[in-house]
Amino acid sequence: MAGGRNHFFQILNVHWVNDVRQTEINTAEPLVPEPTAFEFELAIVELSTQELPGSDEIPREMIKAVSRTIRYEIHKLIISIWNKEELPEE
Repeated sequence: MAGGRNHFFQILNVHWVNDVRQTEINTAEPLVPEPTAFEFELAIVELSTQELPGSDEIPREMIKAVSRTIRYEIHKLIISIWNKEELPEE
């Protein structure tokens, strides 16, 4: 089995992993920053009301019509999902 490991180390150049900055390996920081409130608002503005609802079955005109308070709560939910990297059960 050790021979197989050496084979893959040679093929995949795993022994060169040290070239990657160590801070990128040890950090808990996401590689892609979480969406900002501005980006979220912009995405809502750009929604087309002519399209059919997505997989969530929420009509786009309903999303565009909600108050700023509800948009703020939706953004908080998105950030929570983004950071935990898992969807809530409900």
